[in-house]
Amino acid sequence: MFTKDDVEKIKLEHDIAIQSVFDQINKVEELVLIAKNTLDSGGKVLWCGNGGSAADAQHMAAELMVRFKKDRQPLASIALTTDSSLITAHSNDFSYESVFSRQVQALGRENDLLIAMTTSGASKNILKVVDAAKFLKLKVACFIGKKESPLTSVVDLSISVDSFETARIQEGHTLIGHLFCEGLDRLY
Repeated sequence: MFTKDDVEKIKLEHDIAIQSVFDQINKVEELVLIAKNTLDSGGKVLWCGNGGSAADAQHMAAELMVRFKKDRQPLASIALTTDSSLITAHSNDFSYESVFSRQVQALGRENDLLIAMTTSGASKNILKVVDAAKFLKLKVACFIGKKESPLTSVVDLSISVDSFETARIQEGHTLIGHLFCEGLDRLY
């Protein structure tokens, strides 16, 4: 099924993606401090993404609300991807392009933090939610891949994974998310 060359290629791509995350540890630390300021001021962390990134958004929101490595107070965090009734009603009545921005308009407050996870950096609903969040004066971060994206010029903080391969990007996003959660564990 997999040749030795296949495995070596995948491993090399994975290693490059993961190393690129560690090369940006200062950005992860900056994101932890942004989140701490958000949470300490009574704000919350909002997450969004599509497909596998939606699952990753839910995963990270749960790590903050429940626990990561240690028992600590719950940290206010919501994945905008979890309400299937809202997502399907909104997509049916309006469009999928505004499914996340509509939620940010209702739930987002100035100085909350939105973290958008996107492998392409080009999803219309992600671009719209970032615009909505910036309009409402939320802090905005994104986890993206190596592709050029208009997001990097409009968000407060962008952490990119050095890959064009969706699976490798998502592996990097999971690492970023876990480092972020571990950083918050150390502060709470």
